[in-house]
Amino acid sequence: MNKIIIKVISCCFLMLLLVLSSQIVYADSVNQLEAQGAGQLVQIKENSEKKLEDYKQEYGSDAYGIAAYILNVVRVYSIPICFIGIAVGGIYQVIGIRKLDERDRGFGMMIGCITVLVITQLLPLIFAIVVKGWRG
Repeated sequence: MNKIIIKVISCCFLMLLLVLSSQIVYADSVNQLEAQGAGQLVQIKENSEKKLEDYKQEYGSDAYGIAAYILNVVRVYSIPICFIGIAVGGIYQVIGIRKLDERDRGFGMMIGCITVLVITQLLPLIFAIVVKGWRG
């Protein structure tokens, strides 16, 4: 019974969120939006290529530069993903007040997300120390 109520409430919440986030788009603004979107995509691509070239010059090698760039991107994007995982684990912890297996699942998820977060934040630093310190 409780699971059905939770599912109904979550579906209602999602539908409310979709209704509130919708916007009316007029036909003349679609062309402007497409032009702006294309311009922004080109700008994002140019910025990422410039950052990649900066990493290649900073590390003195294509392989090390690409590895440092990828580690930096992983570092940036791992933060919100891990926080979402920690929040979901916290929800399982709360649900698991009466069910120990759910609480254990939430605890394991939280520990896993925190471990991944720490690793992805420290790995670029360790890479930079090893490559720049030992290579010269």
